[in-house]
Amino acid sequence: MSKIRLLIIDDSALIRKMLTQIFNSSNDIEVVGSAVDPIVARDKIKKLNPDVLTLDVEMPRMDGLTFLRNLMRLRPMPVVMISTLTEKGAAVTLEALELGAVDFVAKPKVDVSNSLNTYAEDIIAKVRMAARAKVRPLRGKQKVAQVPSFANTVTQSSPAKNHFKTTDKIIALGSSTGGTEALKEVVAGLPRNTPAIVVSQHLPVSFSVSFAKHVDEATDMTACIAQEGQQILPGNIYIAPGDQHLLVVRDGARYICQLNDGPPVNRHKPSVEVMFRSVAQNVGKNAIGVMLTGMGADGSKTMLEMKQAGSINIVQDEASSVVWGMPGEAFKLGAADHVVPLNKVAEKILALAK
Repeated sequence: MSKIRLLIIDDSALIRKMLTQIFNSSNDIEVVGSAVDPIVARDKIKKLNPDVLTLDVEMPRMDGLTFLRNLMRLRPMPVVMISTLTEKGAAVTLEALELGAVDFVAKPKVDVSNSLNTYAEDIIAKVRMAARAKVRPLRGKQKVAQVPSFANTVTQSSPAKNHFKTTDKIIALGSSTGGTEALKEVVAGLPRNTPAIVVSQHLPVSFSVSFAKHVDEATDMTACIAQEGQQILPGNIYIAPGDQHLLVVRDGARYICQLNDGPPVNRHKPSVEVMFRSVAQNVGKNAIGVMLTGMGADGSKTMLEMKQAGSINIVQDEASSVVWGMPGEAFKLGAADHVVPLNKVAEKILALAK
């Protein structure tokens, strides 16, 4: 089997050297070259024909986003962003994912050697995944058609984005690689009177605020970072913070958010597995489970627990997934009731929620 051909694009000689050493330690990735900026990278892509790029954002002569936008329009290929895990870095990285980058990793810390092994495992896994990911050309943003809302669910005079009564229905959604954009496409097709949605998306805590804002701007619903003890109401999307697990629990007739600061599960915090298990135990047949694109198997086993508790589950199909890891594993376990392309997920949610 041929090795994955990788080109590293970063203006720091030290970072290029560190990344080259990390990737050369694997047995299936070959660093075929490096570039100090996108101008040099353009020529090296033509000459070396790499399978995957790692791309820094802040570089001389042309910034990473401008380069990525041109690349995904003219020669789409898998890109893993090297990002600073700051609020500013989060906004830029989310824009890169919107432009078509497959995933991102933190910029390596050159002065923290004891965590380098864990970092190396993570970035190697993401480059391997990127080599198999589905990458599509960048096109102009398409307006998502709104699916008709439920009859008699809310009156026309109800104010938008707030003041809803309690509902028994809960939509529990898990996603990872490719999920930031997939989630936005799903919620763009949902009206403001949709039952409440709880979300566990694999992202670092520094990305939480920016991600919630991106989701909120994409939908007629209201998206927020989940808070401890917050009542779960229809018309709202509750996103797990990047450093805590999100659980759904009952308080009498109400559903509320509970945050848990326990250890990572399946190497993730928040973990889809933790959230889905709480939904299976506390929501049962009143739940709709949704698994979107993502690497690994987080949540697949507890999605099956949700089904056994009476929920109806939807998984994104392989053709429309960036990576058919989490939804694929859920399907293999028999946890899925419906397998649909991404552009049909919102329609299926609304049909099941009636």
